[in-house]
Amino acid sequence: MKTEADSNVTEHPHDDKRPYLCTVCNKWFTRNTSLTRHRQLHSGENLYSCTHCEKHFSSWTGLYVHMNIHSGRYKCTECGKCCGTRYDLARHRQSHLGQKPFEYTVCSKRFTVAKSLVTHSRIHTGQKPYKCHVCDKAFNESSNLNRHMRVHTGDKPYKCSLCSKCFTTSSAVQLHKRHVHSNRRPYHCPYWGKLFKINIQLKYHVRIHTVAKPYSYRHCLDCFRRLI
Repeated sequence: MKTEADSNVTEHPHDDKRPYLCTVCNKWFTRNTSLTRHRQLHSGENLYSCTHCEKHFSSWTGLYVHMNIHSGRYKCTECGKCCGTRYDLARHRQSHLGQKPFEYTVCSKRFTVAKSLVTHSRIHTGQKPYKCHVCDKAFNESSNLNRHMRVHTGDKPYKCSLCSKCFTTSSAVQLHKRHVHSNRRPYHCPYWGKLFKINIQLKYHVRIHTVAKPYSYRHCLDCFRRLI
């Protein structure tokens, strides 16, 4: 085994097809250049930006796939959803058919694609192959590691189109839009019918009716409906 001093790279002389190993997640590559691009996922660097939505990517390939969503190249004829690849579109179409051919025998849970089955199996085995090189925190999916790396880099690739405020995840952008910019209140109280913008507001409100106070102060016996 030969380790390059300037990177998390291990070259395996006995594996002719994929001699380059990423020591962060143990993934093998055929070329050193492919490994170099892959390592950007662990570094949290997002050098390639989309001119349509200002989302950033760690590789040109990721940006290229993302641009297919804007162009509508792989569009579902059933619901209009746009996907990045032909494979993603085929996987999405299975959700309309309700097909889940892959079953995990331990818990009998079924999945539409084999990749989801493999990821789910790690929950039962406790496998977390994707490790943060900054704080050693480990994850069972590479996407979770990439999202975690933004804690260290401060990267906020998701931008609100209404006020230009940036966020670390796309779900945070959607939550921000509903909470700040939208007057839509889809969550209603089953007791009074009062309406709320986000689910967490409804959750706190319902405790008024149920008298639930799950949060306690350790220095006394007082309990509260929400964290202060």
